[in-house]
Amino acid sequence: MATDPRATLRAGLPDRYLTPEDLAAMLTVPIETVYHWRKRRIGPNGFRVGRHVRYDPTVVRDWIAEQSARDAA
Repeated sequence: MATDPRATLRAGLPDRYLTPEDLAAMLTVPIETVYHWRKRRIGPNGFRVGRHVRYDPTVVRDWIAEQSARDAA
C-alpha cells in the first residue's frame, strides 16, 4: 500500500536532510524522476554536500504545499 505524501507531511518529515532516495520514496516516484526534476530545476531545491545532493525537509514541505495548491486551483 502506497503512503500518501500528505500523510507524511502531517506526521512530520525527518529531522535530517533528505537524500534523493528519501525524496523518491516519500513521493513514491522513481529516483530518475527526482534527478530529472533537479536537472530541469522544477522540483524542490536541493544543495550539494561535497558530491552528494541533499534536500532540506522544510523546502520539500513548502514545495509539496505549493504543488498541492497549484493542483487545487
